[in-house]
Amino acid sequence: MAGTRRQQAIRKALRALAPGIPLADAEAVLALAERRHMKDLPPSTALWLALGSHVRHVHTDYERLLAEGYDRDAARFFVVEDTDAVLSAWGCQRSVDENEEAEAEEA
Repeated sequence: MAGTRRQQAIRKALRALAPGIPLADAEAVLALAERRHMKDLPPSTALWLALGSHVRHVHTDYERLLAEGYDRDAARFFVVEDTDAVLSAWGCQRSVDENEEAEAEEA
C-alpha cells in the first residue's frame, strides 16, 4: 500500500470505522481527511471529521437547508439522524457528535 504513513493510518481508520463504505465515497472521504487544514489532527480524528462532513454534504438535505436560509447549526441539527443512518448502513458503530464536527470545520 503506497502513501505516507499518515495516509496509510487514515485509510486503516476508514476500513475500521466504516467497512461498508462505497469506493467512491471512500475516495472522497480520504481526500477530505488529507486536506491541509486537517494535517495537525491525529489521523483517526481527521478521518472521522471528514467522514461526517462528507455524509452530511453529499447524503443528506444539509445543502438544501443551507440554501433555504437555515444557519449551519440548525441545518446540522435537522440532518443528524440521516447522517447517522448512512454511517450505520456503512457499518459504522459511532454516532455523529455535532460539537466535534463544528470544531473541525472552524479549524
